[in-house]
Amino acid sequence: MTTTRALAAIDKRALWHPFTQQQGWCEEEPLIIDRAPGCTLYDTDGNAYLDGVSSLWCNVHGHTHPQIDRAVRAQLERVAHTTMLGLSHPGAIELAERLVRLAPPGLERVFYSDNGSTATEVALKMAFQYWRHRGMPQRNGFICLRDAYHGDTIGSVSVGGIDLFHACFGPLLFDTWQAEPGDAGDMAALLQQHSDQVAAVIVEPLVQGAAGILTHPDGYLADVRALCDEHDVLLIVDEVATGFGRTGTMFACEQENVAPDLMCVAKGLTGGYMPLAATLASERVYEAFLGEHEDLKTFFHGHTYTANPLACAAALATLDIFESERTLETLASKIDRFGELLDEFVAPLRCVGEVRRRGLMAGIALERFPLAARMGHQVTQAARRRGAIVRPLGDVVVLMPPLAMSEEELCHLVQITAASVAEATARPVLLAAA
Repeated sequence: MTTTRALAAIDKRALWHPFTQQQGWCEEEPLIIDRAPGCTLYDTDGNAYLDGVSSLWCNVHGHTHPQIDRAVRAQLERVAHTTMLGLSHPGAIELAERLVRLAPPGLERVFYSDNGSTATEVALKMAFQYWRHRGMPQRNGFICLRDAYHGDTIGSVSVGGIDLFHACFGPLLFDTWQAEPGDAGDMAALLQQHSDQVAAVIVEPLVQGAAGILTHPDGYLADVRALCDEHDVLLIVDEVATGFGRTGTMFACEQENVAPDLMCVAKGLTGGYMPLAATLASERVYEAFLGEHEDLKTFFHGHTYTANPLACAAALATLDIFESERTLETLASKIDRFGELLDEFVAPLRCVGEVRRRGLMAGIALERFPLAARMGHQVTQAARRRGAIVRPLGDVVVLMPPLAMSEEELCHLVQITAASVAEATARPVLLAAA
């Protein structure tokens, strides 16, 4: 068996990690995860860490859940992959039916892809092509929110608004109109001015994840839906991060009784097991693409691993567990306890400016520190030494535990985070003041 030291050397020599400054990475010892029962990760040296970010916001029912494991193994004995171009398979069909049944009313069609970025890309292209088929090609623009994040493909970056991630790609992107998050008046003004050019409005419902867990005021999403209806503009809701129970309901838009025209899901769809995404569309959108072959109304988009059978098996098992373990019913008490713990242990810390939360999504905004201090990273390192994995967005420390995490584990996670924030900010505060 290859030793941890040997693996680390190979990693530094051969790998390029996402959203990672490699120079800094190579100056530190990497953490190499080997196995993960439940909500705990173990590294190659046997050290345990609570999974405080659901392995990048996607794990739902815990790792190595026996029911999902069995479903994937059973599918592996039949076929690992077949194409959806010109073929179909039972898992994709059954999952589509389940998703339509769970989704807000009016979403009747399921288009599969591989991840959140591609789910968004699909929705944007569908909206763009929809208006061309309706004879209004001038409606080709999009309204998004300031500080939005919808993925890393060119289209999804175009409707993003986080300069740190997106600014350098400006020459590659198409222009959009950016609305002030949570301000229905600003959205109304943009639609009043540009509605004849707008194909769709795209929003993350209730909370903007990568922006640092920025929450919207109650009623904002419903207001945006009403404005889109008033101006006959499509509404795209990006539920990649918020879907599958993350905010307390299966989908966040349920909390304001909003049914979008297009909805993007990924991450928790397979319980965090395998790459799979879906864009759900209304029948109104779908019917605009129907026609004879020579009409060229086909949606020319697809991926090699669209609706991979193994991923569909994992997704079906994930939805089964929501029912058998009554996940959403038991979630409310965890969400309440999570908030109480953050209020007790984190919010009072001297260098914490704000704790933003929605469901089991929390962003701990630290006071301003010099960029070179890498304060969010310092908190992450301190948490690892105490036995938890957290991840920062700049100087916002994000906690997003699996829905399956027990209240006892939640308490331990929050206490570790609080101690890590206190430790990491103790000396740099003097540096910042100087």
